[in-house]
Amino acid sequence: MTANAYARLEERFRRLSAVQGALSVLHWDSSAVMPPGGAEARGEQIAALSVIAHEMITAPDMGDLLGAAADLELSPWQAANLAEMARNWRHATAVAPDLVEALARQSHETELAWRTARAANDFPDLAPRLDALLGLVRQVAAAKAEAFGLSPYDALLDEYEPGGRAARIDALFDELGGFLPDLRARVIERQAALPDAMPLTGPFPVEAQRALADKVLDVLRFDRNHGRLDVSHHPFTGGVPDDVRITTRYATEDFTRSLMGVIHETGHAQYERGLPVAWRGQPVGNARGMVMHESQSLLLEMQACRTPEFIAFLAPLARETFHRSGAAYEPANLRRIYHRVQPGLIRVDADEVCYPSHVILRYRLERAMIAGDLAIADLPGAWNEGMAEVLGITPPNDADGCMQDIHWPGGAFGYFPTYTLGALAAAQLFSAATAADEAILPGIAEGDFGPLLAWLRPHVHEQGSRLSTDEILTAATGMPLGTAAFKAHLETRYLNG
Repeated sequence: MTANAYARLEERFRRLSAVQGALSVLHWDSSAVMPPGGAEARGEQIAALSVIAHEMITAPDMGDLLGAAADLELSPWQAANLAEMARNWRHATAVAPDLVEALARQSHETELAWRTARAANDFPDLAPRLDALLGLVRQVAAAKAEAFGLSPYDALLDEYEPGGRAARIDALFDELGGFLPDLRARVIERQAALPDAMPLTGPFPVEAQRALADKVLDVLRFDRNHGRLDVSHHPFTGGVPDDVRITTRYATEDFTRSLMGVIHETGHAQYERGLPVAWRGQPVGNARGMVMHESQSLLLEMQACRTPEFIAFLAPLARETFHRSGAAYEPANLRRIYHRVQPGLIRVDADEVCYPSHVILRYRLERAMIAGDLAIADLPGAWNEGMAEVLGITPPNDADGCMQDIHWPGGAFGYFPTYTLGALAAAQLFSAATAADEAILPGIAEGDFGPLLAWLRPHVHEQGSRLSTDEILTAATGMPLGTAAFKAHLETRYLNG
């Protein structure tokens, strides 16, 4: 067994990757194009494939193969691949197959129920399903906590950010909490002394918004031969590296939000497309984790595409697409719109200064839910109190409060902190990239993202999961994940820009 153990593992994980890829496309289909009547059948398919994937990775001889392969002389990439195989195996073997199936079914059912409940602002309708789902997630957390010797929340977090721990997040979020409220107040005070942004009056037809999105996708070098853009209730990226599916949602009264949603998801897509081709289908060839994934989406959306250079490039595209003219569509006004800091209800529409507060609230709430300290029935009240505390506003309804995100109805507990950790990483990476290559910002001004992508490919994308998040960041920026670059970025853009 020892001589060919590693080769056998690669073949098994290649097959497992195909099944997991099929699951990802099924999830995309259910969110983007599936007719409502297909929900029950799709739930059966997702549950069945989830169990098949679990059985593949927990095969009785998998532990022996991993042990035998550990005795072999492997290349650095092979060794890293083996380590990722073992980590994934440990996560899988911690959870019983019937729990895997039950979680897959309940996640699918609850997510579909969320779409209707949010549209109707009906939290009582969603609550029983969400409560049942939380119970299953807590069972998974307990099983993995015992297997890994971690707290239940850390065990869930480790699925989305390998090696991520709440203690580290607490320290980083405490740093953010130490400077963001004062910074936000100073920025709002400064903006109050400046002319208000002129409104962009709609309507903006969806067809025209899609046309603008297509132009921007071309600028961002989105590979249409290996990807597509669709519409969903909540923007997301799915599929596999060679078949990337991104979505957005449109509002006819405002094109700026849907466009930035497209840009955000394109950042995810570029990361997937840039992962090491030689390691397709292997764990080491996957994205490092959601901190790095979110760093790539936020690097495009917040760092690169809100620069004066990009906004100046975008302005004539918007005028041409929507057949508009006047001062409202000049770069100076678009900058005021895209740089406006104002506490709001919706996370995905939040500005850079307020966004971390949205995430910190969700992080606190999901930790309390996993710990058993917050019941689903009490979630709306806790949410509203938290929003008043961190941003000074209270949602008028649950649709724009605790029901606004898809993550918890989809079973994704432990995901939320990676958004703000990703924002920190994005600031570090963009600062390092623009310092290393002076052609990046002039390129963006001309609609040429080639220099930026040329820097990101070897420093982030092509690393796959060979290194940890901190190792990737240290090699690329000279330091592990921290708040300094993010703070400097916010001060430069919003107080000195």
